[in-house]
Amino acid sequence: MKEILLIEDDISIAELQRDYLEINDFRVDMEHTGDAGLRRARGGGYDLIILDIMLPGLNGFEICKKLRSVTDVPILLVSAKKEDIDKIRGFGLGADDYITKPFSPSELVARVKAHIMRYDRLSGKDTHSNTIFVHGITIDRSARKVYLNEEEVPFTTKEFDLIVFFVMNPNQVLNKEQIYQRVWGLDSAADVSTVTVHIRKLREKIEQDASEPKFLETVWGAGYRFNV
Repeated sequence: MKEILLIEDDISIAELQRDYLEINDFRVDMEHTGDAGLRRARGGGYDLIILDIMLPGLNGFEICKKLRSVTDVPILLVSAKKEDIDKIRGFGLGADDYITKPFSPSELVARVKAHIMRYDRLSGKDTHSNTIFVHGITIDRSARKVYLNEEEVPFTTKEFDLIVFFVMNPNQVLNKEQIYQRVWGLDSAADVSTVTVHIRKLREKIEQDASEPKFLETVWGAGYRFNV
């Protein structure tokens, strides 16, 4: 049974969301303040976190930022605010989705299922744990091979590590220092210009038009995002 952490200060809304999730065979833990929610989330073991932005104590943005340094599980932000700036900020902090109140419980359940299925697929938790499929690209992690529309495309070691890193962290804005640390395993103070070079090469191999990338997008002033 998949486990969900629901951090929501409105108890009646939280209970309604919990009931719908439990009907759909999820196990749900609830917290109603930001500080308690962060402590519970850091304990680990959850398959997805539903995080309200306006909370007593730490707000949802602060919690999302802190969690992204220790976990890559899906985070679904919930807010009554419809402004694009809040959505942009949430995605920039690593949220996987943003849903605006009021919303139907069935929509919430559908989004939760979709994000967990995608996370399981990309993180290797499903029955095809060594194979990733995205945008017509097949990544065979055990053989370290990449296929585009069923034709093998040669990848260097770091190019392969880079594309796996991106597809396992979909829809997140990742800066050069983060990428350099995770893929090259070196300190962020080192020369990160190689990241730009490798991303250019990666685009030439997976994008239909490398000059106008659709999948591996540049977020100006922030980093790069792999859209799934």
